Amino acid sequence: MHETLVVLAVLVLTVGVGLSLAAIGTGWIAPGPGRAKVLRPRVWGYGTLVAMAGIGTFLFVGPLQGPDMGHFPVAMSGMAVFAAGLYVQRRALKPARATKTSS
Repeated sequence: MHETLVVLAVLVLTVGVGLSLAAIGTGWIAPGPGRAKVLRPRVWGYGTLVAMAGIGTFLFVGPLQGPDMGHFPVAMSGMAVFAAGLYVQRRALKPARATKTSS
């Protein structure tokens, strides 16, 4: 069962990284109900990339590592990075701030 969970985790992380790189490179976001809400796809891509790094760290250092609690702080740091990525994704739903221009 452990191997199945590892394969599924790697698959989900790979798809997430691929979608984030597509959003960063081209501004393309996969079709779906939330697509229309994303006003800044590149920012959304960066947020997804950070979130995938965080959840990957959490999964492979925490639950999928085994019952060893020695890496607990590192796993929780991965969760904090995941939350930061979600925050960046949330910021992508809001329009960019206007910058002042001198005339």
